[in-house]
Amino acid sequence: MHLIANEMAAGKSILTRLLACVLCAFSLGAAAQTSVFLDDLTTAEVSSALAGGRTTVIIPVGGTEQSGPHMALGKHNTRARILSGRIATGLGNALVAPVLSYVPDGNVNPPTEHMRFAGTISIPEAAFKSVLTGAANSLRQHGFTHIVLLGDHGGYQKALKEVAAGLNRQWAGTPARAHYLGEYYSATQTTYLQALKARGLSDAQIGTHAGLADTSLQLALEPGMVRPGKLAAAAAGGRAGGTYGDPRASSAELGQLGVDAIVSQSSAAVRRATGMAEIR
Repeated sequence: MHLIANEMAAGKSILTRLLACVLCAFSLGAAAQTSVFLDDLTTAEVSSALAGGRTTVIIPVGGTEQSGPHMALGKHNTRARILSGRIATGLGNALVAPVLSYVPDGNVNPPTEHMRFAGTISIPEAAFKSVLTGAANSLRQHGFTHIVLLGDHGGYQKALKEVAAGLNRQWAGTPARAHYLGEYYSATQTTYLQALKARGLSDAQIGTHAGLADTSLQLALEPGMVRPGKLAAAAAGGRAGGTYGDPRASSAELGQLGVDAIVSQSSAAVRRATGMAEIR
């Protein structure tokens, strides 16, 4: 009797584990199919999304550059991906292409700008524009009709605008359109900064690179990329150490002001540009 009971218990245990595996696989499959990121989808799932009306795609541009001694080099890449994902999710008919992490970021030899600091990667502007153009044409070929270019760094905004204009000349007479989403970056330079000043923070604290505004935004999105123990050193080192501002009073709460501004203003701009109705 004990043997039979043990065998029955073992059988139930195996069945339970099998059921758990099935449910887990189903859950993972469902998660992949509902993701807005191309990297997470199969080609069949992208085709299905296009057939279902998801014909807007965002190409996010980041950059691999120094941000003082207190923030990881991939700051722009992480932000561009997370924020693009939130924008696409809110729009409801958009997907997000992989982040372009190689961007023009100063002269290589002799090094200028951020190239003076270890880890920064810079490519020629012509190569940058060529990659963006090729990516956009690839996505258009698959059936996307609205290709949105946005960038997390100020240095290449003009190049993004020029690429979008060139694509629209190339696509004249077709349903496809390229859109330079300047509102994504301008939100960080207007609404976000105004909100920080309304909290009593000074220009010297807010800064223009790796200061309070920049660091707070990162804390709100990916805090693991910030080294809290290095904030004082960043402030003390200043421009010589790659920090343009004072990050010591940074917080995720302050950064959320920027996140809200970027997502809301970017989403509204895409809707205007594409004639998309707001989802309620």
